[in-house]
Amino acid sequence: MFDYSLVHWSTFLSAAVLLNLSPGPDMAFILGQTARGGARAGFAAMLGIWTGAFGHVIMAAAGLSVILATSAVAFSIVKWAGPLT
Repeated sequence: MFDYSLVHWSTFLSAAVLLNLSPGPDMAFILGQTARGGARAGFAAMLGIWTGAFGHVIMAAAGLSVILATSAVAFSIVKWAGPLT
């Protein structure tokens, strides 16, 4: 079916890292938190965003996105478990 090699995975990881490092709404949020609460609040916002983005990349790479898209039960579990973490 699909033949994934190290080149495919490294290209995917490189694109994911570059997209997450580029400025956008995440950067605006971090700057807003830093302006409002200082460097500690900005650092906490940055770590939260990076943790979420890393988790999303890992799940997408593992194929869980397809499972969540096709299973309403799995999507509901993730949707309700997300706020608990």
